[in-house]
Amino acid sequence: MQFGYSEVCLAHDPGPRHPESPDRLRAIRERLKKKHGVEYVEADPCPIDDIAAIHDRDYIESVKEFCEDGGGNWDPDTTAVEETWDAICASAGQACWAVDAALAGDSGRKTPFAIGRPPGHHAVPDDAMGFCFANNVAIAAQHALDHDEYDVDRVAIFDWDVHHGNGTQDIFEDRDDVFFVSIHEQGLYPGTGDVEETGSGDGAGTTMNIPMPAGTSDAGYLAAFDGPITAALESFDPDLLLISAGFDAHRHDPISRIRLSTEAYALLTDRVRTRSDELDAPLAFILEGGYGLDVLADSVSIVHETFDGREPLGPDDDEEIDEAVEDALEAVLEEHELDADSGL
Repeated sequence: MQFGYSEVCLAHDPGPRHPESPDRLRAIRERLKKKHGVEYVEADPCPIDDIAAIHDRDYIESVKEFCEDGGGNWDPDTTAVEETWDAICASAGQACWAVDAALAGDSGRKTPFAIGRPPGHHAVPDDAMGFCFANNVAIAAQHALDHDEYDVDRVAIFDWDVHHGNGTQDIFEDRDDVFFVSIHEQGLYPGTGDVEETGSGDGAGTTMNIPMPAGTSDAGYLAAFDGPITAALESFDPDLLLISAGFDAHRHDPISRIRLSTEAYALLTDRVRTRSDELDAPLAFILEGGYGLDVLADSVSIVHETFDGREPLGPDDDEEIDEAVEDALEAVLEEHELDADSGL
């Protein structure tokens, strides 16, 4: 894979013991040292006008000023230093680069993966929250839609971070040109993402939320993808598929209770790649969360290995889907009036 990366993103340092630390990128880079076919690209930083295409300009200007004044605690979870503004622009720039690379035809072993930070999917149009200042995946989606030469009319975003992508949902929930699907742990921060949240106005039906019970394992996530997610993607027929790739649903991540294995990310990657090919929708990945350094590095590495030719292992045919998970998926299918036999 090609990885969008900038040393500038290391300078954003929320402080000791903060889970969203620069060590996240260091751990990923260290693990990828041992892998074949890894390429790094440093993209241009995202111009403030492109960030303001998604976020309220007064808000963005206030973040820039906040950082220039030395930063501090924006809220109890979201902290900046002077260098954070440059990291915000670099992270959003890497996300836009990933879109450019995908739409230029980079696929297979050259599939783009932007590993910028701070992450973005909690950032709402006019505020920062949940470690996020600018919504990288939303900026990247708008970047694709705004450039006529790309001929992109519809973008799908699949968010597999364990937390609901509330910011991405808020940004696009009343639009019909972006389909957003989030699979996340039910009741976890920020407490949004109920099944009934399906979009509004022109965007009615273009938001899909799949809140999963604590303890859900690989089989439940794979059933969600093979069932409602696949059915919805086929119906929406996107011109571009973006993955908000958080890895905090791993069973060894310290801040969640979903029980995915590292291999689950290989299996999800393989499915995403297959669906992208079938839909003729270029594919790009954009890093979100993941706070256990070893499992974050392992999980990003296995995504790369999947594109580098490694065949995913499993799933275990003997693993049964918990009844609570089956009920959750049936609720999604019913809410979106999808075929109850879709992949289940």
